[in-house]
Amino acid sequence: MKIELTKLAHARSGDKGDTANVGVIALKDEFYPLLVREVTEERVKEHFGAMVKGKIERFELPNLNALNFLLHESLGGGGTLSLMTDAQGKTFSTALLRMKIEIDDDEAKKLGVL
Repeated sequence: MKIELTKLAHARSGDKGDTANVGVIALKDEFYPLLVREVTEERVKEHFGAMVKGKIERFELPNLNALNFLLHESLGGGGTLSLMTDAQGKTFSTALLRMKIEIDDDEAKKLGVL
């Protein structure tokens, strides 16, 4: 089955120049390993598509049950240079939480996300 990250995590985002920064935090401790397994740099890049022109870096923060992503070249040059509606990257967290991941029924039941 596919589920949105909204069922597993909350997120915050911001910017530094032309790089959006998105933190994804597990809603429960037991969700963190699933996030680590499924929310990869490759899948995030695929989810955002052409919005992110540069590379994506992922940092694991197990003490916080969180992942932090840097989305390079995603803000049209940054706040003072960009004509984008969200040149500071504030909506990238909501956009990432809309990403769907694959989870089998047994795991979904075990984690209580059905």
